[in-house]
Amino acid sequence: MTQRVLIAADKFKGSLTAVQVAERVTAGLRRVVPAVQVEAMPVADGGDGTVDAAVAAGFERREVRVAGPLGHEVTAAFALRGDTAVVEMAEASGLQRLPAGVFAPLTASTYGSGELLRAALDAGARTIVFGVGGSATTDGGAGMLSALGARFLDADGEPVPPGGGGLGDLAGADLSGLDPRLASVELVLASDVDNPLTGPKGAPAVYGPQKGASPDDVATLDAALAHFAKVLEESVGAKAAVHAAAPGAGAAGGIGYGALLIGARFRPGIEVMLDVLGFAPALERAELVITGEGSLDEQTLHGKAPAGVAAAARAAGKEVVAVCGRLALAPEALGRAGIRRAYPLTEIEPDVAKCIADAGPILERVAERIAGDFLS
Repeated sequence: MTQRVLIAADKFKGSLTAVQVAERVTAGLRRVVPAVQVEAMPVADGGDGTVDAAVAAGFERREVRVAGPLGHEVTAAFALRGDTAVVEMAEASGLQRLPAGVFAPLTASTYGSGELLRAALDAGARTIVFGVGGSATTDGGAGMLSALGARFLDADGEPVPPGGGGLGDLAGADLSGLDPRLASVELVLASDVDNPLTGPKGAPAVYGPQKGASPDDVATLDAALAHFAKVLEESVGAKAAVHAAAPGAGAAGGIGYGALLIGARFRPGIEVMLDVLGFAPALERAELVITGEGSLDEQTLHGKAPAGVAAAARAAGKEVVAVCGRLALAPEALGRAGIRRAYPLTEIEPDVAKCIADAGPILERVAERIAGDFLS
């Protein structure tokens, strides 16, 4: 009988953090099988919640004052253990940093994300996992690069305005002032998207509308980012064009592009985080793995946390089940992903609004079902 369980689930966005998901699942399992051994490892794929997952795994939380996406100062956190830092761009430049109902697709800047990277360098980091996702920005990482010492000037030699829209006025780029410590740091770009910078699958076209961009804004941003890459090509050479077309360049409004320019290596976010969190030894100790996120759907299969957890668990010969708020995948698709069965909250409470409002107690009842099916 299975008695050792590893809970490696992401957040239920808008309802429960990944830590809370693990707590509620544990409570439900123990109500049915009090002696069950549970190891909780909250996971994230590079987007919002990545720093929290690292802290839950034993990293130290560090806070610093940086510029938010609109320039106002915010308190953002990164995680540090030894000389490894986990930096989450959403902490500084995420949609959650905008006032409710406010979007700024043309002017939101990643400057604060650059300040976060600088803080990690100041803290002695030699390896930086840079989780990108959930951004309010589409500036190609120009703000981040500016905070790290780059200069982006218009025809009059003045700095271009913040945000992707301002890059249309870019006349010259100078990267000679970039922080020299970047050359000796391993920078890992952790993302669950592999879009290029521009074009029909680029950052403005695919993700701009989520950040309040109208069709005209999308066209403006796409042209501005293409111009940005062209000007950079003139100042740093052909690698600027190569990076613009590379997978991950379009991540988080193009901040992936800025990261690639300063030597980052792109890796799927969940793979990086599983390495950083110490997932492999925890997996070895477990007989059943419970993963999940708010919505299990087609997007889940393209690099989201549950797919990464299930792939690693399947490779190790472990049984995997998933919890979720809503389920939009057929059993065959789940099986191909390595998930034996999924348990949505809506199976217990069909009213989605109630599921969101009462996610915790309902999740405990879901966990009781898992215990009955797999543990008792």
